[in-house]
Amino acid sequence: LGSDSAVLGAQDFLGQAFVALGEVIGSQRGRLERALTGVPGKRCGTILLLAEELSNCRDIVTMQLCANKLDKKDFFGKSDPFLVFYRSNEDGTFTICHKTEVVKNTLNPVWQPFTIPVRALCNGDYDRTVKIDVYDWDRDGSHDFIGEFATSYRELSRAQSQFTVYEVLNPRKKCKKKKYVNSGTVTLLSFSVESEFTFVDYIRGGTQLNFTVAIDFTASNGMPSQPTSLHYASPYQLSAYALALKAVGEIIQDYDSDKLFPAYGFGAKLPPDGKISHQFPL
Repeated sequence: LGSDSAVLGAQDFLGQAFVALGEVIGSQRGRLERALTGVPGKRCGTILLLAEELSNCRDIVTMQLCANKLDKKDFFGKSDPFLVFYRSNEDGTFTICHKTEVVKNTLNPVWQPFTIPVRALCNGDYDRTVKIDVYDWDRDGSHDFIGEFATSYRELSRAQSQFTVYEVLNPRKKCKKKKYVNSGTVTLLSFSVESEFTFVDYIRGGTQLNFTVAIDFTASNGMPSQPTSLHYASPYQLSAYALALKAVGEIIQDYDSDKLFPAYGFGAKLPPDGKISHQFPL
């Protein structure tokens, strides 16, 4: 388009190009140049397309936590603590995004390290509230609430350089007891971030894909002359196999390195001896 105006009718048409996203991603270094067309008798120039994947939600974090001096909840023992992580939603509600394992009979548990995608923890919003509840596990499922604390991804990430200690607070106890301090503490022992590799990363890293097809010619498909057969060639529509090949192939072809698609069959009797072959080129 040849104008800065937001009104489409005020634009001069300069040309057009039709490109599948897969072609751009599958091209060298994610850069694809195409000739513009659409104006009869005129060379419209070229357009350079670049594809870039947003990376702010591709990170995964691994963290480990421990607790100290949690409230005792079991009459005959100590407590069996575990943590429940909640991601805050835009409407103010919370959604469970992770639970740790239960550490039996201790008020000073050390939980195993765990890994969680950033998008699950905070949906890429580093300042969004992450609420963490501490419970005492009970066999009947009526777990006892010990306390809670709130943090954020940004605050958690500071543990890469220093330990972070959170006070576990029980709102009911805080209201009832004037001398209430806390129900224990939770310490973030470690926090590391790694990028999660995607399909695009592998393609740009030099991964070569080759699309190969194998078609079943066994008698279980039925007689090709019958409409119930997967090989039935209707004059009005493609066979079931052809439809599947078209649907998958039109997507995969853009990522195939040599654009050559070997096709094989199996389960058919081939001339001249009529023996069944389990691999033959089509």
